Amino acid sequence: MPVIKYPRIRDPLFYEWDRKAQKCGLRHTIYAVNGDQYTGEWLDNLKHGKGTQIWKNTGAIYSGDWKFGKRDGYGSYSIPDPVTKEYKRVYTGWWENDRRGGRGALFYPNGECYEGEWSHGLRSGWGKMQYKDGSVYEGQWLLDQPHGQGVLRLPNGNRYEGGWKDGKKHGPGKYLYLDKGQKLEGIWVADIPKCGVLVDFGRDNAPAPPQYPLPEIELHDPAGVLAEARATFDDSHN
Repeated sequence: MPVIKYPRIRDPLFYEWDRKAQKCGLRHTIYAVNGDQYTGEWLDNLKHGKGTQIWKNTGAIYSGDWKFGKRDGYGSYSIPDPVTKEYKRVYTGWWENDRRGGRGALFYPNGECYEGEWSHGLRSGWGKMQYKDGSVYEGQWLLDQPHGQGVLRLPNGNRYEGGWKDGKKHGPGKYLYLDKGQKLEGIWVADIPKCGVLVDFGRDNAPAPPQYPLPEIELHDPAGVLAEARATFDDSHN
């Protein structure tokens, strides 16, 4: 009985070409159609592991961790100075799903700096912000604004300690006027003190105290007055 031989079924050639084009493991520099370039590790044709990306249009560089084609893990992002062409750090820290997430430091073009926690690319959690005028805020953040409990220190030494909401002083807090030797303790609403008690505080060591000390106001229970104001504030915001 004759033996019939059937030709071996082969995959179309484009399947083989596609397998050869798949990028996995450490590869040399790969150039995109738009001129961007990437050097580093791959997995299933996606940037995955350690690698460095350079964007042609802006000259920006990211060097760090990648996960399935997105910046994810620890990495540093820098851009060239338009005049000197030297690279300046913009962000160093953790990334999640191609956005700042976790703990990291952002350096602003005007010289300001934020170091702390991030979520979905926004300042959220606990962090410290150094402003251009020399002020420093350290405390809680939410959706890129001071929100919760925090301390704002001004260049002249004065400081506010207390509640914040949407970037403004809000809730129970105290403001220390160390230059005058006074302290205001009370309730703030949208950056405005609504009620409180102002007393002398370290007046003898203050660099610029008022000419006369504050008169003493007789209150049967000043602490009770503030406690009642706080309770009223809490009830109105619950």
